[in-house]
Amino acid sequence: MSRNCPPPPDLLSRLQQISSRYCLQEGGSHGPDHTDRVYRMAMAIGKTMEARLDILAPAALLHDIGRNQESKSRGNICHAEKGADMADAILRELGYAQSDIKAICHCIRAHRFRSATQPESLEAEILFDADKLDSIGAIGIGRAFLFAGQIGACLHDAEMDPADTRSYSTQDTAYREFQVKMSRIKGLMLTPVGQQIARRRHHFMEIFFTELNQEIYGITSQVENGEGN
Repeated sequence: MSRNCPPPPDLLSRLQQISSRYCLQEGGSHGPDHTDRVYRMAMAIGKTMEARLDILAPAALLHDIGRNQESKSRGNICHAEKGADMADAILRELGYAQSDIKAICHCIRAHRFRSATQPESLEAEILFDADKLDSIGAIGIGRAFLFAGQIGACLHDAEMDPADTRSYSTQDTAYREFQVKMSRIKGLMLTPVGQQIARRRHHFMEIFFTELNQEIYGITSQVENGEGN
């Protein structure tokens, strides 16, 4: 297998099938469509930066296979750590070399926003950026509302102090996600390509949430100004 090419079609298909099976268990904002977008973004950045696509492809496809375990535990299990352990066994069964398994599992273990493991390879940095790019911009906003709906959070509450709220609770609104995570992504990107895309997506989020706050909390001024006439 070439280091600068993705896995051959038959192996790639096996990885996609395995990924889809696990991600369907989670569904919602972390379903197979999320994994597919992260995979395509990671490969695009990887080609531009001449990364090892044979490492990046399986890492991207398997990066969230532990997500359902995290959800069931209400966040007590780290899906990145769990996913890396699960991927180790999967990759062994698929015949990967131990050195490649280690590299792939490092990417998975280091991709999480709140992970204690920092990306130490180009491929890990690219996966980190690709995953984070899917959490911001128009896609990120849509996913944040989808996740809030999954856990029964309200549509919007800008008056809540994020410090007094908890993740995986009815307080975990899309706006809270923007305040505690999405707004910070732009400054955390690790690759020049990721940084460029993140700046544009961040700008859109600021416009969106400013408008959302105005529509919800500025109703009186909107009526007084005769909006909609």
